[in-house]
Amino acid sequence: MNEYKRDKNQTTLGEAIQRLLKAYRLDNKMKELDLVAAWPELMGPAVANRTKSIRIQQTCLYLEIESSVMREELLHGKQIIIDRMNAYAGKQVVTDIWFS
Repeated sequence: MNEYKRDKNQTTLGEAIQRLLKAYRLDNKMKELDLVAAWPELMGPAVANRTKSIRIQQTCLYLEIESSVMREELLHGKQIIIDRMNAYAGKQVVTDIWFS
C-alpha cells in the first residue's frame, strides 16, 4: 500500500477548515470580512477613496462616505451594490445599506 494514498475517511485541509468555520459559526463573518476587503475592487477607486469607514453588522452594510454627492449617487444605486456584494460572496450576506 502506498503511504501517500489518502484513506476514505480523511479530508483535505480546506474541507476541514470549512467544517471548523461552520461549527463555530464563523463562515458568515469570514464572508463579511472578505466583502469589506474587496470594497475597492467592487466599487472602484473613486468610491473607495471617498469611503471613510465600512462595516457589516447583521446583514446591514454601514458606509461612511465623505462626499454628500457620492452618498446620494450610491443611495440611488443601493440595490445594485447589494446585488454586486452578494454575487461576490456567493450567498446573501448584505440585505440593506445604511449611509452616513
